Amino acid sequence: MKTLLLSFVLLFCSSLHAGQFLQPDNLFPKVLLITSHGEIVVELDRSRAPLTVNNFLSYVKKNAYDNTVFHRLIPGFVVQGGGYTPDFKAIDTFKPVFNESGNGLKNQIGSIAMARVADPHSATSQFYFNLNDNTSLDPGSRWGYTVFGQVVSGLEVLEKIQLEETEVSEKLGWPDVPIKPIILNRVLLLPQE
Repeated sequence: MKTLLLSFVLLFCSSLHAGQFLQPDNLFPKVLLITSHGEIVVELDRSRAPLTVNNFLSYVKKNAYDNTVFHRLIPGFVVQGGGYTPDFKAIDTFKPVFNESGNGLKNQIGSIAMARVADPHSATSQFYFNLNDNTSLDPGSRWGYTVFGQVVSGLEVLEKIQLEETEVSEKLGWPDVPIKPIILNRVLLLPQE
C-alpha cells in the first residue's frame, strides 16, 4: 500500500511544474550551463521573479534544455536559446508564464531573461542572455521582458559566443542563426550553499 501511495504521489508531483519544489527555501538558486563554448553559472532571483524562476527550473528538472542550441545571436544585443534541438525541432513546453518584467531587474549585460512573442504573457521555455545594456527591453509604457537572473561566472563565454558568425537560415527562413551550432549540452541546478 505504501509503495502504491508513493507511486501516486510521485506521478502527481511530476505532472506539476517541478521548479517550485527545487530548493524551495532558496531565493537565489544557481544553475550551471555547460555549452560548446564553456561553462556559465547563473544566479537566479526567485525573490523578484518567483514564477519565472520556478518555470525555468521546471525545464531544468525535466532536462529539457540538454542538447539544445542557441538559435539566435545578435552581437552586442542578445543570444537566445532554450527552444530547439540541433536539428531545429521545437522542444516540448509547459503553459506560458505570467510576465514579471516589472520586478525591478534590468536587461543589462550578463542578465538572463525570458523570450516571448508580442503577447506579454507568452514566455514558455526560451530565454536569452543580454550581451549589452538593453534598456529597450525593460518595461515602461508597455510590458517588458522578464529578467530573472544574472551571470556570476562565465561572462567570457558569452563574449566568445558573440564572435560567432550568423546567417539567414535558408532552411528556416530565420535571420541571425549561428552558422556553426552553439550547443547547450546540459543545465544543472547547483547544490544549495
